[in-house]
Amino acid sequence: MSSGQFRLDVRPQDIKRNVSLAVVGLGVVILLLTVSKSWYTVEANEKAVVLRFGRYISTTDPGLHFCIPFVDTVLKADIKESSLRLPDGREDQRAINNDDALMLTGDLNAAAVEWSLQWRVDDPRDYLFKFHHSGINQDIYLEEIIKVIGRTVMNRLVGDYSIDEVLTEKRSEIGQLALDATQEMLDQYECGISITSLQMQRVTPPEQVKASFAAVNEAVQTKDKFVNEANKTRNTRIPQAHADRDKAIQEARGYADRRRAEVKGEIDALMAQYEQFAKAPEETRQRLYLESLEKVLSSVQNKTIIDSDMHQLLPLLNLNEGSQ
Repeated sequence: MSSGQFRLDVRPQDIKRNVSLAVVGLGVVILLLTVSKSWYTVEANEKAVVLRFGRYISTTDPGLHFCIPFVDTVLKADIKESSLRLPDGREDQRAINNDDALMLTGDLNAAAVEWSLQWRVDDPRDYLFKFHHSGINQDIYLEEIIKVIGRTVMNRLVGDYSIDEVLTEKRSEIGQLALDATQEMLDQYECGISITSLQMQRVTPPEQVKASFAAVNEAVQTKDKFVNEANKTRNTRIPQAHADRDKAIQEARGYADRRRAEVKGEIDALMAQYEQFAKAPEETRQRLYLESLEKVLSSVQNKTIIDSDMHQLLPLLNLNEGSQ
């Protein structure tokens, strides 16, 4: 070989060995890649949707799962709970414009209504495919839909109640109805989400009449105070009245039993006298006459007994004796 030339001496067996090594290395890489693609992990706050050749197969829960590599496609959806403050969706309470929260009540008054709700993805399949908007972020698009539905539902419900009911005792009822109605509309859109809770936040009258409504609330509280005091007095006096009633009933029953016993004794005595009279009428009549005289004369201090055959009574009586 001359000094100006370089000659590469490659033997056929070397080429064959290198090709074999390359094929083995490629096979190992493909095997490792296949093994790594055969398993996927779903985190605790996620659910996964499995597609096979683009067709829905199943929805998997958190954990380690097997799939067919290069055939199955796994799409994950975040299922953690999210919150949203309405009507404008901002979390800062000071940022909410009171005019934006005004709603018309059933008695043609206005109230500023603010509420918050919590939601999460319940059906990842609907959330990822049926409720998908390619031109905007999925979460932002979903929040806009929830805001529109929430305002629609709340405006309709507030319009069914008076201003006093919205501000006072019907707030919790409106909140529950709003949760059910919002969920129903979202189900019609097949959003794949569920509303977990809805809380009524600030419900206030417009600034122009806030002082008057404060006076009304104070009057309502005063009324409730008097009602509670009246109920307390009622609950105290009613048991005492029941006790007095039971005592009077027992006394009346005792008096009735005593009088019945006395009357029965008198009847028994009269019946005994009647039986004696039936046996000996003349003797019994004479005895009754004498007993009656005994009762009458026992209370008389001065007694004068006159013979029934006497015709001249006056000469025998000393009329002045009693006055001396």
